[in-house]
Amino acid sequence: MRRPRSGRIRAVTSPGLVIVDKPAGLTSHDVVGRLRRILHTRKVGHAGTLDPMATGVLVCGIDRGTKLLGHLALDTKAYAATIRLGAVTTTDDAEGETVATADAAGVTDAAIAAGVAALTGPILQVPSSVSAIKVDGRRAYDRVRAGEQVELAARPVTVSRFAVRARRGVDLDVQVECSSGTYVRALARDLGAGLGVGGHLTALRRTRVGPFTLERARTLEQLEAEPGLSLTLDEAVAVAFPRRDADADETADLRHGRPLAPAGVDEVQGVFDPDGHVLALVRDREGRARPVVVLAPATS
Repeated sequence: MRRPRSGRIRAVTSPGLVIVDKPAGLTSHDVVGRLRRILHTRKVGHAGTLDPMATGVLVCGIDRGTKLLGHLALDTKAYAATIRLGAVTTTDDAEGETVATADAAGVTDAAIAAGVAALTGPILQVPSSVSAIKVDGRRAYDRVRAGEQVELAARPVTVSRFAVRARRGVDLDVQVECSSGTYVRALARDLGAGLGVGGHLTALRRTRVGPFTLERARTLEQLEAEPGLSLTLDEAVAVAFPRRDADADETADLRHGRPLAPAGVDEVQGVFDPDGHVLALVRDREGRARPVVVLAPATS
């Protein structure tokens, strides 16, 4: 899309998703603010928050696409990260102050492999104290910044893959695939602790969240040069949910708030009208397929 002669960018009014390749140094909220200016709409939201130091996949909803954000299956994520052995920081990453150091040059590859294996699979993980988890109504990181001591309870997470791709001295380039709620910073901390030398995260890039990968992502600079959606609303639902095609009668029923015959499956489905446009997300409840969220535009 070219800029008009006036220099103004035409607003993107169609609903859908924009998959952003978030840069380092911006919060997820900062990205939403940029998208609002780029696309000339206030109706922008995001799912799956990324820390300012992290880069990579951030899923953003536009217009009615924001209705999808709370229903997308974003429960699995993948990262490329760098862990530095031999130093402990207050935040478990490079943005914190170093509080302890040790010589990690003598740590063997075999010891690292054993440490990684111990942190793979279903584990109990204590989140980083500077996480966004709320403690008595306040974010843990706000309490830490206020000088409070914060101790968070361990919680079950699943690390389905934790692999060392390369070792560069005390730096380990790793790939992680994990469940939602897993902190890669905590993996760095716990790996270093298990090896007896400490460790922290120096780089983090999210390569996938749910079905959305970096292949679909664009940088903010690319979006400024050519505003547009990564996926229309129809495309996003087709990618993220099992599909159910409705006939004319079923389409009329959904548009008037009436449930459909049950699908016989225990999962959210995307229902499409005969023209291929998404109508709603539905789920079987009380013997009928009832709307979870209506996505079709309001009609008079």
